Amino acid sequence: MSHLGGTTPRETPDAAERMTRAELMDLQLARLQATLRHAYAHVELYRRKFDEAGVVPADCRTLEDLARFPFTTKADLRDTYPFGMFAVPMSEVRRVHASSGTTGRPTVVGYTEGDLSMWADVVARSIRAAGGRPGDKVHVAYGYGLFTGGLGAHYGAERAGCTVIPASGGMTARQVQIIQDFEPEIIMVTPSYMLTLLDEFERQGVDPRGTSLRVGIFGAEPWTEQMRREIEERFAIDAVDIYGLSEVIGPGVAQECVETKDGLHIWEDHFYPEVVDPLTDDVMSQGESGELVFTSLTKEALPVIRYRTRDLTRLLPGTARPAFRRMEKVTGRSDDMIILRGVNVFPSQIEEIVLRTPGVAPHFRIELTRRGRMDHMTVYAEARADTGTQVRDAGAAAIAQGVKDGVGVSVEVRVVDPETLERSVGKIQRVKDLRAKD
Repeated sequence: MSHLGGTTPRETPDAAERMTRAELMDLQLARLQATLRHAYAHVELYRRKFDEAGVVPADCRTLEDLARFPFTTKADLRDTYPFGMFAVPMSEVRRVHASSGTTGRPTVVGYTEGDLSMWADVVARSIRAAGGRPGDKVHVAYGYGLFTGGLGAHYGAERAGCTVIPASGGMTARQVQIIQDFEPEIIMVTPSYMLTLLDEFERQGVDPRGTSLRVGIFGAEPWTEQMRREIEERFAIDAVDIYGLSEVIGPGVAQECVETKDGLHIWEDHFYPEVVDPLTDDVMSQGESGELVFTSLTKEALPVIRYRTRDLTRLLPGTARPAFRRMEKVTGRSDDMIILRGVNVFPSQIEEIVLRTPGVAPHFRIELTRRGRMDHMTVYAEARADTGTQVRDAGAAAIAQGVKDGVGVSVEVRVVDPETLERSVGKIQRVKDLRAKD
């Protein structure tokens, strides 16, 4: 049991997971109304935004009424940096996390003791849904520190009754040795770093299919079905998706169930989802694709109202956990989209094509330049070991043709030597934009 206190580790779905859809919706409405009151009373930015929109918490009488309330964006958190959106006194805040701030001021989030306990609960629930059980050893290779991944996975695994191996990121050769020596059943890591570990296993002459690992819980970046197949086949494990973002809580907002692998069940008793049209802001019907928006239902230190994630997905009915709706696997973000000569391109589309190309490894980078007045994209992909020139040339041609046929744009493709592209030790940066800024 985690030092945060709480429930005894369990192997089966908890009471909330066994609710009917109607029971869940009643709970959601009560918690939503309380969250709106809490945010309006204690966060100046929400009070101002609600007033400008002409709404007050009492106007939310049904779940559909949430659409009347204004959105929250990453810019709101940056504008109130560092603690301007906290809804409790600092004396009640037990931890802070922050984004990397690589594209501007970092976004800072705070957690009360209750928030930390809830976070551990939803990550524990996610680990159970992934197939983890009390007594399993969990190798946590997410980064620790201000990033939410490492500590979020750590305390959730403890709450699930597991033994935590806090490896963090980096020191890849040592991680491979630890996996061999400590024999964990579960690994929690970014999917791109899992591929880096795969390369290291093979470099050391160790068969990755022969390890103790049986479940990989992968998050923090979009990944495709092709990457899932690559990881599962080469490691002989079940690879499942976990979703979260620091502004909402961290990892544990939604989880793919190992028995179905058909999208991520959202833990809707704590996080209320909407999907909106990113251009019109209209709420989309179930099954329609758009931008994912979250409202927290139980957070104390930093409640978020209609937070725009920029992740593109759609909502679907629940399956393995019938009361909870699923979100389709996120494979792109509205702010990741590349507009190349008038065509919308997502890195995940390129990844899908690279991963299905014979002779090419699952490591690639996109470079954007400008030639004259035209934007130009070069895709660098690594050859697999012992791949000859003829196979490399065929792979480059296949990727270029796949992008032209599947995406509708012409790109240059260069297949480079093995182990020449930068490896991921955390969230991977697929796109290097070298275009001159006007």
